[in-house]
Amino acid sequence: MSGKFEIYKDKAGEFRFRLKDAEGKNLLASEGYKAKRSCVNGIESVKKNASNEKRFQKKQSESGTFSFNVKAGNNQVIATSSSYESAEVRDSMVASVQATAPEASIDDICE
Repeated sequence: MSGKFEIYKDKAGEFRFRLKDAEGKNLLASEGYKAKRSCVNGIESVKKNASNEKRFQKKQSESGTFSFNVKAGNNQVIATSSSYESAEVRDSMVASVQATAPEASIDDICE
């Protein structure tokens, strides 16, 4: 499964990344970074941690939606998923991230 990380600038001028699957669907989004190098480091961390099931924090909101975070070895959140209607869909998205992230290309769309 081929996918890609996109690096982009948000409205506040911060660098962010998102992971997209082969069909272009967003799987994850990052926090904002002041420096592009920090953003790239976040991507590398997702690539490294995606194969470790323990790095995924699965969540359920009080409103009944489901999501997950990818965490680094220091337990810091690197990226967050969208919200999903069921645990099954969330878990399939975790599997998609695990399959896609390690080999995903990086596309810098800041320019």
